[in-house]
Amino acid sequence: MKSILTLIRARNLVMIVLSQALVQACLLAHGQDWRRLLDGGFWVLVLSTVCIAAAGYIINDYYDVKIDAINKPDRLLVGRHIRRRRAMFAHLILSGIGVLLGLLLSIPVALINIGAVLLLWGYSARLKKLILAGNVVIALLSASMLLVVAVYADELNRITMGYALFAFLISLIREIIKDIEDMKGDASFECRTLPIVVGMRGAKLVLYPLLAVFQAFLLVVILHEASGLVFDAYMVALVLLPSVWLVVKLVRADRKRDFSYLSNLNKLIMLTGILSMLLL
Repeated sequence: MKSILTLIRARNLVMIVLSQALVQACLLAHGQDWRRLLDGGFWVLVLSTVCIAAAGYIINDYYDVKIDAINKPDRLLVGRHIRRRRAMFAHLILSGIGVLLGLLLSIPVALINIGAVLLLWGYSARLKKLILAGNVVIALLSASMLLVVAVYADELNRITMGYALFAFLISLIREIIKDIEDMKGDASFECRTLPIVVGMRGAKLVLYPLLAVFQAFLLVVILHEASGLVFDAYMVALVLLPSVWLVVKLVRADRKRDFSYLSNLNKLIMLTGILSMLLL
């Protein structure tokens, strides 16, 4: 059971559920309305998203057996604890469930789900090995995870778009950091990720302006959105300042464990950013 939960990244799936629940309750109504979580259709949407995300993690590990044997030998599951054929079967079943549940809700949701399935397959099979292509795909999927809730409710608004942009930027930054962390294994199998093509220093030079854009975006939100003093203080202390610390650590980073730390710090910033919805 532990192997299965690790394979589908159970903690990440919990993050998806939390994020979508907060969008539903905090962003799509005037003020917080937790009664919106009683909508059965919303939980069908959440289940469809979780199934597709879990399928994506499985197919990624399926294609990455040889690379993970170098980058993460202690966490290698497919081919060691779980048969490759069973992993592929689980991927197909979960993807199918996700698409079918989307069809039950609406055509727009179904199209988003189909697009997500195709992108996750393409990412795992090919796109993740190309410079920036895989990074952008994962960032877009992170944003779509929030936007699909608004699409389902037919209530897409500026605040939801803002959080989707936040998810896109922070995910793009993290994906590049992960590519630097995994350079050794990726290079062994002719991947053309950003740090392999331009080197660690070159990848850092791409990250710095991305982080500057991210921080500029946070400052615009803090200074120009009438969200209240508590929200502003929270964003400065738990989102903006940690991102500044991330830049400081990035300048000094030159070993795999340094980039592992940065990846985890990035995940923390993503979590605190999502939780800020509670203060709106």
